[in-house]
Amino acid sequence: MAKDMSYEAINERKNDIMKAAMRISYEDFELPGIGFDYEKMMSEVGYTMDDMRKIQLDHAVGNTPLIELRNITALARKYAPAGKGARIFIKDEACNASGSFKARRAAISVEQAKRLGYKGVISATSGNYGAAVAAQAAMQGLKCIVVQECYDNNKVGQPEILEKQRICEAYGAEVVQLTVGPELFTTFLGLLEETGYFNASLYTPFGIAGVETLGYELAVQCRERFGKDPDAVVCTNAGGGNLTGTARGLIKAGAVNTQVIGASIDLSGLHMASDHDFNKKSCTTGHTGFAIPFVTWPDRSDCPRNAARTLRYMDRYVTVKQGEVFYITQALAVLEGYERGPAGNTSLTAAFALAQQMDEDQIIIVQETEYTGAGKHTMPQLTFAKQNGVQVLFGDPDTEVPGKTLVFPEDPSMIQAREYDMEKAKCSYVHNCVKNYHMTEATEEDVRFIMDEIRESREFVVAELKKYDVTVK
Repeated sequence: MAKDMSYEAINERKNDIMKAAMRISYEDFELPGIGFDYEKMMSEVGYTMDDMRKIQLDHAVGNTPLIELRNITALARKYAPAGKGARIFIKDEACNASGSFKARRAAISVEQAKRLGYKGVISATSGNYGAAVAAQAAMQGLKCIVVQECYDNNKVGQPEILEKQRICEAYGAEVVQLTVGPELFTTFLGLLEETGYFNASLYTPFGIAGVETLGYELAVQCRERFGKDPDAVVCTNAGGGNLTGTARGLIKAGAVNTQVIGASIDLSGLHMASDHDFNKKSCTTGHTGFAIPFVTWPDRSDCPRNAARTLRYMDRYVTVKQGEVFYITQALAVLEGYERGPAGNTSLTAAFALAQQMDEDQIIIVQETEYTGAGKHTMPQLTFAKQNGVQVLFGDPDTEVPGKTLVFPEDPSMIQAREYDMEKAKCSYVHNCVKNYHMTEATEEDVRFIMDEIRESREFVVAELKKYDVTVK
């Protein structure tokens, strides 16, 4: 008798599918009530930092350069108050095989698949990670399937997404192309079940642990060159793995006082699962359309428990505008001689503004760059925006309306890092706990779990739960 492959049936089998696809039982980490043992889940990776760094270096990943952006720093200081203007550095992750930091995640996942005897790997991604998994699979002789949401319902795709599709296929992967909608993760789960391949999801412990080497490396490099840890590290934030892994790596390097700042492009008002809005955005990742839902409820991923949990690690969260990101992308090329993809430059845009608030002797590091290419370049993305009715203007970026206008700053002084209310995000997380678990009462264990998830006091958590008439036992 054929298995029921409906959306509901596949999701009911999620835990069993995941167990077969990684040989990890997520049920082993569950605690009584709503919580789970996060560190126990992460320990399932089984590799030390030295192990992971060796695995990555053996496959053309890691040990990327830390580069000072002297000219962009000088430009930031032009607009900063006297004595302000921190030194801006980038960790040039475009030097990795496949051209982004996601090669770090892929290297560990594919290595684990190879060791466990899987014949292939599958990932669900808009592209950069798929390219990374495909490249690592090619190196290690495994088959690869990439499930990619790349079109609206008229089969029109963004240049950036189509470029990522091309590179995945260039590395030998089979790319399953989908239109926008809720079927991405369901298709992914169905293929895992059908093929028996390894789950190389972005959100597994292996994927997050792979990024820990990035945070570890940049702390060590900064220490070796300047005798101190970075004062701040800015991470482009979408699904949360980039920030979570980097922060964990900083902690493992002993850089516990380094401020971890998340940065996303402000696409408020656009719905990421909307066919109408899908091609109205000019960056496919690094924006609030992914980031806010994952910040406030990480377990919406394709794993029963997501290993990317940003509120555990993020000290500040800022947003920037699309026009500002494209402006800084061009500035990086013209002023520094580095042409890198716009999505990775989200954090550089934020760092340009944040550096102006910091002292001159401080160091702020943009922890990743990404490759650029035909569809990922600024010009095709701007052309596509115009074709979809988005006006491209010069003016005040604060007047930008996602999906309607894309506003380049008339002057670099207009570029800002706009603070997102972290307390609001934490309150939203508590609300989602109550809603998704149908909570009417909470144990002390539940309260402690939420405290760890959002890094807040017991008083804060209890007060939020009481707003929804949840009794704390």
